[in-house]
Amino acid sequence: MILLLTTVALISLILINVPIAIAIGIVSVGGFYLTSGSGRFYDMVIALYSGATSFPLIAIPLFILAGNLMNTSGISVRLINFVTALIGFVRGGLGMVNIGVSMVFAEISGSAVADVAATGTVLIPEMKKRGYSRTLAAAITSSSASLAIIIPPSIPMILYGAIAETSVLKLFVAGVVPGLLGGGLLMLVTYLLAIRYDLPRAEGFDLGHVWKTFKEAFWALTMPVIILGGIFSGIVTATEGAGLAVLAALVIGIFIYRDLDLKRLRATMLDGISQTGVVMLLVATSAALGLFLTQAQVPQQLAAQITHVTTNPLIVLALLNLLLLVLGMFLHGAAAIILVVPVVMPLVTAVGIDPVHFGIIVTLNLAIGQQTPPVASVLITSCSIAKAGIWETSRTNLPFIGVLAFILLLVTYVPSVSLALTGYIR
Repeated sequence: MILLLTTVALISLILINVPIAIAIGIVSVGGFYLTSGSGRFYDMVIALYSGATSFPLIAIPLFILAGNLMNTSGISVRLINFVTALIGFVRGGLGMVNIGVSMVFAEISGSAVADVAATGTVLIPEMKKRGYSRTLAAAITSSSASLAIIIPPSIPMILYGAIAETSVLKLFVAGVVPGLLGGGLLMLVTYLLAIRYDLPRAEGFDLGHVWKTFKEAFWALTMPVIILGGIFSGIVTATEGAGLAVLAALVIGIFIYRDLDLKRLRATMLDGISQTGVVMLLVATSAALGLFLTQAQVPQQLAAQITHVTTNPLIVLALLNLLLLVLGMFLHGAAAIILVVPVVMPLVTAVGIDPVHFGIIVTLNLAIGQQTPPVASVLITSCSIAKAGIWETSRTNLPFIGVLAFILLLVTYVPSVSLALTGYIR
């Protein structure tokens, strides 16, 4: 009953346009007051502070800043030029370039919205010039950007790892195969659509041009090696890796490419602060709501009720997928993780589901949620850049969403797809 009332109250506030973080805070205050009186407000304050100051979560603002620095320091443009020279000669090559750049960008920023902002503003106008419809250009950009939360490093994985007390390193490793597989299948769909719509090649293959753009993009290409190499080797944690990403972006942007002056740096940092404030307020208030639900024994009661009906992990995963897909249509990724994970983790543990495996399932559901209205934050950003209608683009986006759904089902019911590489991590 408490879970039902909390959900109804939260959705009602969101539907009347109360900001999600504020809505969560209101529900938390009301829940504590009605069940325990004002004496529990001290616990709530501690939860607010602890939720926003957890060491693993410091990686979130750092990766946000790193992505913003890439957008303003010329790093993104050089990556686009190199990938265009490398695969642009294939039919529908510019769409594949979009996907390829997103896969590289994903290894630095961990944010799908940052990916759209970086690649969309450059590639979408060029795709429209070369015969891509507005909706197709927006759909390819949006769906490929969601690879940024599947391929490590991933901000949602960091958030999930902190809440579920699961190794972020193992989550990163588990995301490698699904991310690469998703990128390859998105390219295949793009190629088939290019044949169907008779789309042109971006340019002819020129080895000299490939070498020239490679030299220009060399320092940008070292960033994934520095970040992922440091994290996977165990030299740095995910949080320290995020710090490395910021440092590398600053050094490359200011001293090597020399595209990042003080004025741009100031604007980039202010934008990063604004985005961080939104995310961390959401994290803080959600931590308070999580404490309320935990003290009310809601997660344990939910786990007991479902396991009383079935303990089959396959059925439980199907139910959880359905829940996450629906919530992903109405909640942003961070809110969905913070609200759902604490509630369902006792159930996940009770039926023997690997928490790393479940973390990748959660991430893939969020990737689909970024493409499905009404919230669809990544799709809306892409449509805004392309000046395309959201619902028209959604129809065009269905084959790409189908790819993400296929990867979700594959990972859900063939755990080795995501977990095979984690056996090499201690």
